[in-house]
Amino acid sequence: MLEATPVKAFSDNYIWLIHGARQRMRVAAVDPGDAKPVIAALERGHLQLSAILVTHHHPDHVGGVPELVARFNVPVYGPAGETIPECTVSVAGGRQVHLDDLELRFEVFDIPGHTRGHVAYCGHGALFCGDTLFSAGCGRLFEGTPEQMQRSLRTLRELPAETRVYCGHEYTVNNLRFALAVEPENGATREYLETAKDLRSKGRPTLPSNMALEIAVNPFLRWDEPTVQKSAERKAGRSLDNPVEVFATIRQWKDGFS
Repeated sequence: MLEATPVKAFSDNYIWLIHGARQRMRVAAVDPGDAKPVIAALERGHLQLSAILVTHHHPDHVGGVPELVARFNVPVYGPAGETIPECTVSVAGGRQVHLDDLELRFEVFDIPGHTRGHVAYCGHGALFCGDTLFSAGCGRLFEGTPEQMQRSLRTLRELPAETRVYCGHEYTVNNLRFALAVEPENGATREYLETAKDLRSKGRPTLPSNMALEIAVNPFLRWDEPTVQKSAERKAGRSLDNPVEVFATIRQWKDGFS
């Protein structure tokens, strides 16, 4: 089973350190928005950085890349459709990333919506999805359309149920509160909220999640559930004719939720 260690950055970001399959002291960093906590984690754990994987271009995901490259001279994998600092290998959906030093291989998915060129890396039972899919939520539509995001999430929803979800932010508790506004009677969501609140009270991350749990509680993966459809229609004040309209209504609702 793949091992990934969270490194906290800023107020709620997670930078993931993926450990090698056999040489676990070799790691790849996913979305290093800040170099300092990564360097501290490497030194603390006596780890060797071998590569950097980037999902999208936002500063809180790439801000630390130049300093890490200057210090460690490692390859940077990033989405072909975006400008990524120090990028050495451009990737897109259908490509594979071979991290030979770590003896790991990841499939790349195009998952636009949050940004135009957002990608995800999936392999060894793990999904590194940046800001497209959050636990019990999804990213805002800064550059893409509801159609793009719903299609991207549909792609991720088709992954095996046991796939572990490593996303870029600790938003789970607030996301679950919104999920209960959409589906007040969802028992799985209520149970997960209590678990998430307990983890956070102890200073522990709620991640990784897994696709089975997300499909059970995440309203942005449940656009075809009658309870979500009816809730979206009540919010919109009209009948909604297709899954994209349901998704778009739920996403707009979440934008103003507090």
